[in-house]
Amino acid sequence: MDRRRHAGSGPTANRSAPVSGARVRSVRDVLWPVALVVSYFVGTFPTALLVGARKGVDPTKAGSNNPGATNVYRTAGRRAGVVVLLGDIAKGALPAGIGWIISGRPLGFACWAAAVVGHIFPVTRKFKGGKGVASAGGGAIVLLPIGAAICAAVFIVIVRVLHKASVGSLVMCALLPVAAAALGRPGREVAVTAGVCGLVAVRHWSNIKRLISGEEGTVATAANNTAV
Repeated sequence: MDRRRHAGSGPTANRSAPVSGARVRSVRDVLWPVALVVSYFVGTFPTALLVGARKGVDPTKAGSNNPGATNVYRTAGRRAGVVVLLGDIAKGALPAGIGWIISGRPLGFACWAAAVVGHIFPVTRKFKGGKGVASAGGGAIVLLPIGAAICAAVFIVIVRVLHKASVGSLVMCALLPVAAAALGRPGREVAVTAGVCGLVAVRHWSNIKRLISGEEGTVATAANNTAV
């Protein structure tokens, strides 16, 4: 019995733990940058341009010139807008979910942020992308489902009452980090959420200026001006 105990606690056993830990760190060191780069390029996928092209519309040259679901809805119709919305949601949800599966919630949040950055600043289109609302929402659905549900409900109410998607988006940007903190998520998750939402809010600066001047368009107007 003594021999077995000593054999299990000898030099070989002492070396196994550091070696195993080093291997885990080595795999993690490779997976994280690969996952972040892949997530960024998933975010750059030109959903709005591809859907708009099928309708003969270039959303970067029509309406608000923004390659996002709302502008496609305005310029190419409701169905096209819904397809873009679902595609952009997937662009945030898939990287967040896969990152979470690969290496836990920290990588999930990092991949979420990378995908949103890719959507807003796509290197494939000279860093001229969308505003990131749907992609940010997609990641939130995976990582913060209760907070995402609350924000979605608030967004729907605001759009129904004010008919302005930009106001709903800005309110969601303010509300989601608060919801994450109220739900007891760790500080680093709240910080990443705030960073993602802050970036999306800044991307709405032109909308904010139009809201202040009273020139911001409404969803109702868009629906009246496009075919279903």
